[in-house]
Amino acid sequence: MSGQLIVSVSGIRDETRPAVDAFAREMDARGVPLSLLVAPRLKDHYRLARDPHTQEWLLERREGGDAIVLHGYDQAATKRRRAEFAVLPEHEARLRLLAADRVLEETGLRTRLFAPPRWLASPGAVAALPATGFRLMAGVAGIHDLYRDTVAHARVFGIGEGAKAEPWWCRAMVIGAGRVARRGGLLRLSISGKQLDRPGPRQAMLDAVDLALHLEAQPSVYRWPPRARTLGAA
Repeated sequence: MSGQLIVSVSGIRDETRPAVDAFAREMDARGVPLSLLVAPRLKDHYRLARDPHTQEWLLERREGGDAIVLHGYDQAATKRRRAEFAVLPEHEARLRLLAADRVLEETGLRTRLFAPPRWLASPGAVAALPATGFRLMAGVAGIHDLYRDTVAHARVFGIGEGAKAEPWWCRAMVIGAGRVARRGGLLRLSISGKQLDRPGPRQAMLDAVDLALHLEAQPSVYRWPPRARTLGAA
């Protein structure tokens, strides 16, 4: 039985777009669509609304079959070493989701899909998602259909943005990816745009994708409503 493969990229902005675009072209050559994790604000005062070139690139990629997934509002740590949505109460999470949704709507990138920074969401954040119009949440250990209240259990194998990027981790990720694909499971791979500019992490991600495809994993994206076999964009 063949499994499924979802590849996502985060940290997409002006500085990382060339590396992300090069990786996207590699995926195009393999027939693998991407789930693009987008945040309206990033550190160093980056604002997606002031970056028309990245907006245009994202719109073109979505038209070509990629998925846009909201990836937080400003990704600020709400407490020391905690990801943005990891400990938020419902009210505050709702305010951040509404603010982020407004920016994506203004830029033509609105989505009903959500992946919290570092894949971590508090119970309050999860409760706020349906009330703000979101239908699917990709978390660290599974993909949640918020409308049907079901979960497809599958962990994320990530590089960067809260996940490790050392050589030993890259090797372990490729081995783990092969194990999931070999048993016909749902394989979720993720890498940050910053790490795509580094030869080691980039090659590890390509190796993991190629191994999964060799084992006949079927490329997909995060989607709602999900396809028959799994939860997985648009």
